[in-house]
Amino acid sequence: MKYNLNEAISVLERTPSVMRSLLSGLPDVWTQQNEGGDSWSPYDVIGHLVHGEKTDWMPRLEIVLSDGPKKTFDPYDRFAQFKMSEGKTLEDLLGEFESLRTSNLDTLRSKNLTEQDLSKQANHPELGPVELREMLAAWVVHDLGHIAQISRVMAKQYKNEVGPWPKYLTILNHTPKE
Repeated sequence: MKYNLNEAISVLERTPSVMRSLLSGLPDVWTQQNEGGDSWSPYDVIGHLVHGEKTDWMPRLEIVLSDGPKKTFDPYDRFAQFKMSEGKTLEDLLGEFESLRTSNLDTLRSKNLTEQDLSKQANHPELGPVELREMLAAWVVHDLGHIAQISRVMAKQYKNEVGPWPKYLTILNHTPKE
């Protein structure tokens, strides 16, 4: 599938409500557990999404669209949510994510991006030159990956409870890399 901004936005605008529907009101046993080791809980993932809305997608969009000499992204701290989320409830984070995403998509729509804009590039600190369309496509895939991650983490809470079924429940057989 070729990248299409309106189709991408149709996924991005749904992510907050998907997360709220999946997580809101659940007991902590579902939202605070992870897959072991340094893996992330659903709470951690929502904190990560909030942090990205503040410091990643839109600031990088502005860098790509700028005419200035510095067209290099600042490195992204993939673990900043641990400090940023301190003292916040999951409901706080879900609300903040919804608000930030709505604002960011309003800003994105207001840019009236052209094909020429989508072809503009900036430098990623690890990946090198990236086009705006690639970054915006990555935003969609990033959301979908975290929806899958949260579902997997939650499913694994019952891994020992499903008896012989793990053979057929492939979601239980994934090993986290984080």
